[in-house]
Amino acid sequence: MATITAADVNKLRTITGAGMMDCKKALVEAEGDFDLAIENLRKKGQKVAANRSDRESTEGAVIAAVNADKTVGVVVSLNCETDFVGKNEGFVKLATDFAALALNFDTKEAFLAADYNGITVAEKLIEQTGVIGEKIEIGAFERLEGAFIGSYIHAGNKIATLTALSKNIEGADEVAKNISMQAAAMAPIALNEDGVDAETIAKEIEIAKDVLRQEGKPEAMLDNIAKGKLARFFKDNTLVNQDYIKDNKLSVAAYAKTLDKDLVVTGFRRAALG
Repeated sequence: MATITAADVNKLRTITGAGMMDCKKALVEAEGDFDLAIENLRKKGQKVAANRSDRESTEGAVIAAVNADKTVGVVVSLNCETDFVGKNEGFVKLATDFAALALNFDTKEAFLAADYNGITVAEKLIEQTGVIGEKIEIGAFERLEGAFIGSYIHAGNKIATLTALSKNIEGADEVAKNISMQAAAMAPIALNEDGVDAETIAKEIEIAKDVLRQEGKPEAMLDNIAKGKLARFFKDNTLVNQDYIKDNKLSVAAYAKTLDKDLVVTGFRRAALG
């Protein structure tokens, strides 16, 4: 039987993130063969993953990352089952590493197939499911490109947002971060009116008309009044039309123009746990 040292156990733990006892057991079963021990830990992960496939993974960490020249950003959520695991330092670090890696990929599928320290991201998720004992998966995968990208991660890593601006100018970082904070707090459904789907618009108009009918308004007046209520809906629910939370005398679009009269918010992304 191979002699398993503390250094061997620590080395395997560094590679896999598994607990000390799990690493020692895997090395003993593999008679000191590191590759076999790693494979055994991954098989354990596959078994645990299969057993927990129907579990809800609504906790975790949502991380935003932006590339060096501020032209590409991603929001990635690493999901788990419990808040306890989601707050774990090692778990948050893995989520942060994943977000940095995700900057190189356009789709979630391509990201899951990407190499992460010699295995794919998808395989790493299965491995961590075995290590942690909870269902671990990638939830949100949002990507945004623009002339300037800023980001914000809410305390506790529960919400993360990105904002794209039309210019990379001095002061853009602060403006983009503030608007990202706005998106985190106010949860807009679209950038502007054009981004709201027709089904949602039709539903809001019908809701408004139903309320007006209950108030006894004449049928001939409903369309015009409903249009006014729809305008209010757009103001409350589209990012650039919302009142800016730090100065409600300004819309978000107007706030951006306090930095530069031609500055425009061109996009945003938001992801939250739950």
